[in-house]
Amino acid sequence: MPITEATAALIVGQQERVRAQFPETPAPELVLLPKPITNPHGRKPLGAMGISDRHRDWVNALPPVLIPLTVEENGVRVTKTLPFDKAKIFPYAYRHTYAQRHADAGVDVTVLKELMDHRLTSTTQRYYRVGEERREAVERVTTMQFDRHGNRIWRQAKAMLDSEHARRAVGEVAVPYGGCSEPSNVAAGGQDCPIRFRCVGCGHFSADISYLPDLERYLTDLLRHRERLTATLDADEWAKTETMPSDAEITRIRRLIERMKGDLDELIEDERGQIEEAVTVVRRGRAKITSLGISRVRQPLPDLRPERSA
Repeated sequence: MPITEATAALIVGQQERVRAQFPETPAPELVLLPKPITNPHGRKPLGAMGISDRHRDWVNALPPVLIPLTVEENGVRVTKTLPFDKAKIFPYAYRHTYAQRHADAGVDVTVLKELMDHRLTSTTQRYYRVGEERREAVERVTTMQFDRHGNRIWRQAKAMLDSEHARRAVGEVAVPYGGCSEPSNVAAGGQDCPIRFRCVGCGHFSADISYLPDLERYLTDLLRHRERLTATLDADEWAKTETMPSDAEITRIRRLIERMKGDLDELIEDERGQIEEAVTVVRRGRAKITSLGISRVRQPLPDLRPERSA
């Protein structure tokens, strides 16, 4: 399973500390979390109870853990920030958190079953709760999905959703402004784009209406970057040329944005309101997932030409 860079850095740091603590023991014989006593050579691992005790000490030392909760007061649903019970934070609970985060991201239950190494789907289903609001929102924004040319796809998405959710979970990876199905990039978890993340120029890219604010922000960044490069005097021409956003990319993004807005404007008021509400739900869930480190995809890189010599 892929892990985040932050997690990998923590593991590497712990390995270095253990090697420094037991310099005479060959590295392959060391354990990641050695017992603190009766373990002169660092070969004995810390037991489950020891890990649990240290985890409890860490949780207890944390400041109050505040979470938003929706409660009903006088017949009105309001959202409040309330303290979370620290007693419910224990190592095995992270397995439920893992399942819930993937379920919130739209991963099909059959895919999640494989990720969690369960034999039965019913076992996997006990590990998370389906948010009805989010499920409906995902399905709604899915019906307004576009390819890189701004052409509407999935017009008949409702009939395809069940199988398509599973396909996307296995065969797509998140990129900054939509989804990518390019095989080598999918295999690398979104970190190995062969065209250096120029997504709108790739046939494997698609984006739904929930990415509209991101596309608009990206267009603004490209235009601003082009203006800065144009005004830059103390730079070689080849350097400015290789980092200058192309007219083709800017035009493509503009057209994609215009198509999205145009299709949104064609909806009747009630339908447009439902889509906008669904977009809010999906983007809130996406922000939560990103903040927790599920997927971090690099931003597009400049149009470098590696065949050129310096």
